[in-house]
Amino acid sequence: MLTAEALKRRIQSAQDLLGVVRTMKALAAVSIRQYQRAVESLMDYNRTVELGLQVLLKDRREASSATSRVPRLGAIVFGSDQGLCGQLNNIIVQHALEEMAKTGIHEENRIVIAIGVKTADLLEDGGQQVFETLPTPSSTAGITPMVQDITLFLETWRFRSLVENMALYYNEYTSGANYRPRSQKLLPVDREWLSSLRKQKWESRTIPMFTMDWEPLFRAMIREYLFVSLYQAFANSLASENASRLAAMQNAEKNIEERLEELHVQFHRQRQMTITEELLDIVSGFEAMKEKTVETVGDGPVASRKGGTGS
Repeated sequence: MLTAEALKRRIQSAQDLLGVVRTMKALAAVSIRQYQRAVESLMDYNRTVELGLQVLLKDRREASSATSRVPRLGAIVFGSDQGLCGQLNNIIVQHALEEMAKTGIHEENRIVIAIGVKTADLLEDGGQQVFETLPTPSSTAGITPMVQDITLFLETWRFRSLVENMALYYNEYTSGANYRPRSQKLLPVDREWLSSLRKQKWESRTIPMFTMDWEPLFRAMIREYLFVSLYQAFANSLASENASRLAAMQNAEKNIEERLEELHVQFHRQRQMTITEELLDIVSGFEAMKEKTVETVGDGPVASRKGGTGS
């Protein structure tokens, strides 16, 4: 059985760990709101891009997309570099592998970028080779440079590797500590989405005009669409990571509090046993001293009587 001092040290360690967990819980909650605001602020920009595409697509026939002889897939799987985020990486990797398998494109014809070291490890464990592993941004300020780097990869895939199919796999933040895996077809651009934009009624009486050539302007708008899609995927994935970490910290906090309660009960029980033992020792010592005193007092008069008779 542990001594009272050992239990006291364990209680102190548990309290220190509880403080760390609560701090991480607060940071996760703040980070969720930060990335959620980033997604919300991007909605207006996304709406502007859609309006621009709507203007360009008016009275235009849908362009046919060329397909390569050997179908190839470029995929980006968003995960995390850090731990303590529950099943976040397992969920998105399992989802990505299942969705990529549904395309019918073999593993050797897939070019996969993993966002996060843990994601890359799980993908390779699942039999999917990873072309490149990129770190996760630490804040919203780091998302834009990462999007620019990935855009260069996409350009290389499309024009050098003849990759026509590109997809994003990430966890989409919903609310609280909840998220869900999501797939988004990045390229070729969804024809149904473009068709729905073309058919939408313009909000005002006059449709805006443009003076640039249609083809380069359309490509520029598609690049903006890619930027918005990648940025949203990053922000949602990071918000989901912190949501998963928040849930993990909540469970850890509950477990530590329960463990602390058990340690406190053990400590008080051990302390009570120690006090009881000390009291018993005191009582035993008192009884022993009392018996000794009685014997001493009892022997004194007898000795005195013997001495008096002798004289």
